[in-house]
Amino acid sequence: MEKKLVFPIDIKTADELRIRDRILISGRIFCGRDAVLPKIAAMINDGSIKDSGIDLEGGLIFHTAVSPAGVGPTSSNKVEIEGTMEILSHAGIRMHLGKGALRKETAEILKREHAVYAVLPPVTALLTSRVISKRTVAFAELGMEALYELEVHDYPAVVAIAGGESIYE
Repeated sequence: MEKKLVFPIDIKTADELRIRDRILISGRIFCGRDAVLPKIAAMINDGSIKDSGIDLEGGLIFHTAVSPAGVGPTSSNKVEIEGTMEILSHAGIRMHLGKGALRKETAEILKREHAVYAVLPPVTALLTSRVISKRTVAFAELGMEALYELEVHDYPAVVAIAGGESIYE
């Protein structure tokens, strides 16, 4: 049975997730990958995120670009993506969604920051059909790699890292 999650979620909900939990994701989520996530991390570091109108608290970052062809996960273990997970989680992101194995150190960071990592198969047609709305939130000049906010319904995924444990070990 899948657990239904409506984003944003609270810390308690994130802490209750366990590896191999099957989840259905709904609500507002952010989309970003290697071009934009370091920019968002820089905004968190310099404090400008507060004035941007971007509220990460309880949020989800889907590691993807939003293109006319649809959405599908990119590899989350790219330095520019995995390297931002600590600061994004500290700033309130409770779930990172993508594909691929992450380092053990990242699993420990996610545990400490009350965040989890979930994976989904690269099924662009399925995911695109479950997007209710989309809008560009920041860095529109990056085109499909800008920061987007999607409203989604029943995105299927599996928790891959939670509580310091990983399905990849």
